[in-house]
Amino acid sequence: MLILGIETSCDETGLALYDTARGLLAHALFSQVDVHVEYGGVVPELASRDHVRKALPLLDEVLARAGCRGADIDGIAYTAGPGLVGALMVGATLARALAWGWGVPVLGVHHMEGHLLAPMLEDEHPEFPFVALLVSGGHTQLVRVDGIGRYRLLGESLDDAAGEAFDKTAKMLGLPYPGGPQIARLAQRGEPGRFHFPRPMVNRPGLDFSFSGLKTHALNTVEGCRGAGELSERDACDIACAFENAVVATLVVKCRRALRQEGLDTLIIAGGVSANTKLRAELQRALVKDRARVFYPAPQFCTDNGAMIAYAGAQRLLAGQADDGDSQVRPRWPMETLPPLPARAPRGRLPGDRRV
Repeated sequence: MLILGIETSCDETGLALYDTARGLLAHALFSQVDVHVEYGGVVPELASRDHVRKALPLLDEVLARAGCRGADIDGIAYTAGPGLVGALMVGATLARALAWGWGVPVLGVHHMEGHLLAPMLEDEHPEFPFVALLVSGGHTQLVRVDGIGRYRLLGESLDDAAGEAFDKTAKMLGLPYPGGPQIARLAQRGEPGRFHFPRPMVNRPGLDFSFSGLKTHALNTVEGCRGAGELSERDACDIACAFENAVVATLVVKCRRALRQEGLDTLIIAGGVSANTKLRAELQRALVKDRARVFYPAPQFCTDNGAMIAYAGAQRLLAGQADDGDSQVRPRWPMETLPPLPARAPRGRLPGDRRV
């Protein structure tokens, strides 16, 4: 079964072709960072317009890379939410038009389920059940996963998501959007012991997060340094280092707590922040002590992409799910409301699959 995946939830246009027998055949991604950087964040109207311009050229690109034609496609999956409503509508409209023209089923996919299942695209992928840390610009969640669609929310951010806190702190330091990679680069040159930032909510029971206070602490530290003169490059590096260390330490503590609470020994981490090398190293170090394992998507599949949507959609289309005529995009969409699939082994790329 050959599935076309279309991702347009925010500021990246991603298309991919996933074959349930051969794995991922091709994918292409266009990032709108250059479009939004001068505004310091995503402008929804500009994002929607750019999806319109880029989606069809990317479709031609993935078909050519895979050596396929539109007539070869058996189903289409698109991101139906959560996300920016205008951007979601671009992908949904394109998917439904193509499905009508090709006479194939079409299915709206949950964006965060796509992220959660992205590690299944790798040769070595986890088996159910496991705990998932979904960490991005819009979400910070810990979820127990017993199968596709069998999700139980364990904890989430009560205010800013981790990625959002990265972006806002970067803006305080005068760094360009997107801020997460900029903070990580500065932090590598920072002195770890100069500033100590709090680890929010780690001393309280439960698995919820809060990053707004950490963001405020960063602002106070920046203003304190500026009070003595202009913020120096050394100040910026040291603040970035302290901030990143605090976020990473907080995430590590909550992940270990979630695994112990659920009696599990497997963690997956997905979403844009999962590409952070400091977070990966600290989680690996901590979970080795707990005799637990951690799985990630490849770095190219940590941020929004069409491959994760194609994979997630393929699993549900195989189970007979498809949109009806009244389906709509959902800017807000709790993942726990998704219907479960019958329990079976996860289908990642099989031995001998073509690599992209």
